[in-house]
Amino acid sequence: MSQAFKSFAEFYPYYLAEHTNPTCRLLHFIGSWLVIGIIAMAIVLGNLMLLWLVPVIGYGFAWTGHFFFERNKPATFKYPFYSLMGDWVMFKDIIIGKVSLK
Repeated sequence: MSQAFKSFAEFYPYYLAEHTNPTCRLLHFIGSWLVIGIIAMAIVLGNLMLLWLVPVIGYGFAWTGHFFFERNKPATFKYPFYSLMGDWVMFKDIIIGKVSLK
């Protein structure tokens, strides 16, 4: 049965529990940096077609982490909006040292 979350604050601990494998977290982190780079490149080059790569790269790295290292289903499948928010909050938390890549 699917768990119902009333807020993102309630969801985020669940999200982190789905990302305990360091390689999975690292792949999310790399994918997020690449997404930022693709968006920047699309703006600088004036080539908005590059934006088609954003979901391919972002989800590609994240889902590889889940399927091959974490060995679970990505939270995106059940909670797409909260999961997308969780990706960026975890990215920020890794940068500030609140979440470890180890």
